[in-house]
Amino acid sequence: MKPNETLWNTPSDKGCNGHNGHTCIHSGKHGLYDDIGDMHVATSVDTPMKADAFELDDETKIDLIADRFREIMEILGLDLNDDSLGGTPLRVAKMYVNEIFSGLHPANKPEARLFENKYQYQEMLVEKNISFYSNCEHHFVPIWGKAHVAYISSGKVIGLSKLNRIVQYFAKRPQVQERLTRQIAEELKRVLHTEDVAILIDANHMCVMSRGVQDSASSTITAEYSGKFKETDTRKEFLRYLNL
Repeated sequence: MKPNETLWNTPSDKGCNGHNGHTCIHSGKHGLYDDIGDMHVATSVDTPMKADAFELDDETKIDLIADRFREIMEILGLDLNDDSLGGTPLRVAKMYVNEIFSGLHPANKPEARLFENKYQYQEMLVEKNISFYSNCEHHFVPIWGKAHVAYISSGKVIGLSKLNRIVQYFAKRPQVQERLTRQIAEELKRVLHTEDVAILIDANHMCVMSRGVQDSASSTITAEYSGKFKETDTRKEFLRYLNL
């Protein structure tokens, strides 16, 4: 890249000629979009959202998504008159809005209730092997794995299940793993009123396993440390509990 160029304004030599007389909408950007996905680009710690993202109610979103997904299936040549396929657009739409992308809506954020640390427990608390399922925002295929979180109380403690719910809330949206790691860490610092937070995620990516390089053996590890966890001994203690 030249100075001041980004992935968005760098000229691409990968052309697009269209198919069967159809105009190519992105004209020359297909290769660029592929590069962004393969390079695992994330543009912000915040999930990119439109200003009017929550103006439509969920039922309207479901109806609109079902219509669009029906069009996709028809373009692929599938016969939606078949009993097995007829209900698929609506099933997918409900799954998107009510389940796998439900973490996009702030109304679904778990309410974190704190309690006094009456036991005066001063060491780190580690919740490990939190299962989560997410979806790659570049290809809309699954990411899944385990999250391990830890914190040192500043005087308040949180119910253990809330740690799981915070992880799952941020996972249930189109994601990249680096952003997911940061979002969970920032939320934990916010609700726990402490900088002493650590998170490590070990995940599998179907965008690596089922397409492109098609590597089914590798996994991806990301971590975020803040406060006392930036100290070598504290971080080592955390990793020792994870057998890492």
